[in-house]
This record gives sequence, structure tokens and C-alpha cells, in this order.
Amino acid sequence: MFKYSFPQFIKYIAPAYTWWAKTKDKSLYFTFDDGPHPEITPWVLNELAKFNAKASFFCVGENVIKHRETYQMLLENGHAVGNHSYNHLNGWETENERYFENIEKAATLIKSKYFRPPYGKIKPSQAKCLKNKYELIMWSHLSRDYDPSLNIQESLKELKKAGPGAIFVFHDSEKSLNNLKQLLPELLQFYHNKGYVFRSLDQRK
Repeated sequence: MFKYSFPQFIKYIAPAYTWWAKTKDKSLYFTFDDGPHPEITPWVLNELAKFNAKASFFCVGENVIKHRETYQMLLENGHAVGNHSYNHLNGWETENERYFENIEKAATLIKSKYFRPPYGKIKPSQAKCLKNKYELIMWSHLSRDYDPSLNIQESLKELKKAGPGAIFVFHDSEKSLNNLKQLLPELLQFYHNKGYVFRSLDQRK
């Protein structure tokens, strides 16, 4: 259930999180988790640039440490960044104190008001505390690019049903690369042809 997308009512039963972007125009919000990666992230930036697209990158702190130049590329190219914890902790399996410390460790590297919980897994008690400091960004549409058995055509079919304000999740990571290379260019072209623009979360109107 909800394999690729969430119904609109989710934002009413889980209002602490941002599932869609409020918008008055045909805007979409592509987001990328788990980077930066020194080869994959630049490829993503190149694909986005073909459509003058801006996106939001939820970065893992330890990857920022490893690939500082790539992280700087995100900022220099006008994309938004978000905190994705220091080393991709699962909130459901992590004690609150350790979870918060890990996020704040990442925050020393990633200056952002946005946080996305790794795996989308976060305890209500964690969310209650974090929402005072961060906007908790979830998603309306999940590409599932991390799945090695992904049916590409099924994913594309479902992801092409989005409307204004949809927040998509992709991953600029090695395990997602083969699927990402098939999904991202086609979706950018498809929605460009339909008159959509691609904005970062900082560009919401």
C-alpha cells in the first residue's frame, strides 16, 4: 500500500510533517537523499541543469566530510540542502538522545532548516522535539530507485501521475544509480513538456 505515493489525506493525519509543497503554480520539488557522492551527485546536477531545474539534497554528514567539494557544488549551483543525520540513523531503532546528537553533529556541517529522517522512520517523540528547530520534510512520491528489483516502467507510470507541489524522493547513491539514470532524465523531460518547473524547497511560493 502506498508503494509509490501517499494520498493527500496523509497531511491531515500527520500534520507535523511536510508531505506536499504549497504552491500556486505548476511546480514540482525533486529531492535527493544520502549524498553527496563525488560522481553521482555531479551527474544529477548536470541532468537538472538541462532543464534549469533546482532541487533539494538531504545530505548525510559523514558524506559531506568525505566529499566537501561536491557538497560545495550543490550550494554554488543554487540548490537547497537538508540534514539527513550524520550517519543515516533509523529513528525507530535509536534512542532519542543519541538520535538528536547525531542530527546536531550533522548540523555543524549542513546549515539548513530542513530535516528528513532516514528511511522516513522517526518516533513521534523525536518529531515533537525536532519540529521546533526544523521543518520535517517527507514526500508525496517515492521513486524506489534504491530497489535492485525495481520495475522501471511501473515506477515511471506511477510517478507521472503527480500534480503541483509534489515532493519526489530520489537517491544520489551507488545502489540507486542504475535506476536513477533511467528515471530522472525521463521524468524531467516528461514534466518539462507538461509545463512544469522544478524548484528547490527554498523556492516555494
